[in-house]
Amino acid sequence: MLSTFKKRLGASAGVLAALATATLLSSCTSTKMPSAVTPGEAGLPAVPPVQHITGEVPPPAPREFRAAWVSTVANIDWPSRSNLPVAKQQAEALAILDRAKSLNLNAIVLQVRPSADTIYPSQLEPWSEYLTGKQGQPPLPLYDPLAFWVAQAHARGLELHAWFNPYRARHATAKSPLARDSFASTNPASVKQYGRYLWMDPGDAAASKHTTDVVLDVVRRYDIDGVHIDDYFYPYPIDAPGAGAGAETAALDAGSGGAKRELPFPDEPSWQQYLLAGGQLDRASWRRQNVNQLIEALYTGIHREKSWVRFGISPFGIGRPDRRPAGIVGFSQYDKLYADAELWLAKGWLDYLSPQLYWPVAQAPQAFGVLLDYWLAQNPYGRHVWPGLYTSRIDNSAKSFTPQEIIKQIEVTRTRPGANGQVHFSMVPLMQNRKGVSDQLKATVYQSPALIPATPWLGKEAPATPVLALRRDSTSLNVKLAAGGGKPVAQYAVWARYGEDWRFTVVTGVQGELTLVDDATGKVNAVVVSAVDRLGNESPRVTVREPFTTVAK
Repeated sequence: MLSTFKKRLGASAGVLAALATATLLSSCTSTKMPSAVTPGEAGLPAVPPVQHITGEVPPPAPREFRAAWVSTVANIDWPSRSNLPVAKQQAEALAILDRAKSLNLNAIVLQVRPSADTIYPSQLEPWSEYLTGKQGQPPLPLYDPLAFWVAQAHARGLELHAWFNPYRARHATAKSPLARDSFASTNPASVKQYGRYLWMDPGDAAASKHTTDVVLDVVRRYDIDGVHIDDYFYPYPIDAPGAGAGAETAALDAGSGGAKRELPFPDEPSWQQYLLAGGQLDRASWRRQNVNQLIEALYTGIHREKSWVRFGISPFGIGRPDRRPAGIVGFSQYDKLYADAELWLAKGWLDYLSPQLYWPVAQAPQAFGVLLDYWLAQNPYGRHVWPGLYTSRIDNSAKSFTPQEIIKQIEVTRTRPGANGQVHFSMVPLMQNRKGVSDQLKATVYQSPALIPATPWLGKEAPATPVLALRRDSTSLNVKLAAGGGKPVAQYAVWARYGEDWRFTVVTGVQGELTLVDDATGKVNAVVVSAVDRLGNESPRVTVREPFTTVAK
């Protein structure tokens, strides 16, 4: 993620400043525009009427990946500052999860390794200073933040994807000294100073193995739904030895280059070692090969440990220069970050791609729709493409987006087969409801829940048809759901008909029960339920209509 840049764009208030409003939105049963904004004004859409779905049989369950990144580096999203009391850390986490649930999101992408340090207990890396204020210092009283996030996300029917920065060993904003057991302390030859950052050398075998070991350790120990890595491979080029934040800004905003004078990345020892071993590639190709080998190792290693854990990558949003559509210009991750995202798609080394498409629909040199079409065209294995949206650009800067821009991008995505989702950077604007963006999302494009799209290349076996037990009283219908046997059920997709209108909801497999309350639309007179596994495979449906007097199978 272009995290340092986004930190500058108003994220410093963090989640703490948004806690006061989080409960309000999550408890509302209807959406309301901010008092200062009238529907149809200030570029915001008028709130559409609720869609009416009628007929004897409801449509297939809606499917769309709807996620938000939660950054821990520099305390962008969580926790709002380092060394918060544990109770406040947990309260902020719950506020984020409750807001995500209230907005009908279905996944959180949580940064668990910001700079070769962790927000969970590890034998491989020290605790992060962004959690406790000092690298290597555990939270007191001791608890496992990642286990807490996983459990609380799953309790709300949200997936939790663990986000790792693969190579950064120290961030420019770090204040505490390196812990004695940090990789930079124990393997100094594998770590390079680059500006105000420390960076693991991607050409160093020990560095790549360490990152792979860290990721697979989390896959083994935690019930995560996905592994996610961001756009930082080789570092964004800087132009001075003491430079810190800013190179990412240049890449995002400048027309084509990044830094004017680029400080070379100091990987001469590993490059010479490669040449002495008989390597034949030029230096740029060798660097790309180093990154490619890590990507392939992660993909195969993750699925060897747990076949259902999906692997996602969020690269910079503009493709390699020799393949770009006419009129598209900008920073080349292929030449500067040595990230060959096109190859990863061509080889099928990922389960989803979230290219950071952080430019407006109408900005021709980096047009959102054109870039989205480009990535879809690079996708022979039909992997998921869930573009990253720059929701944090809704701010008070001269280049601020309106909420309508984000809504428009979601609507563009929905017109592209294969682009069945999106990821917001980041949770802060959604927590703060900047310019009414949360209200607008809920009122327009996120009116009801959605299942996450299935990932059939990791497994196609569907769960058995669920078993229902229904009990009617004068004002509501209670529905108990149970797996029909065989493989475990992660969720139940439930359609309920109120009068003539069908409404959709999702129930977690652990919860296994819901109460449907009659309202002014009419009594609940039919339910249609299917069971869904962790890969999104859906069972045959079971339908029950009035009178609700028997247990249905």
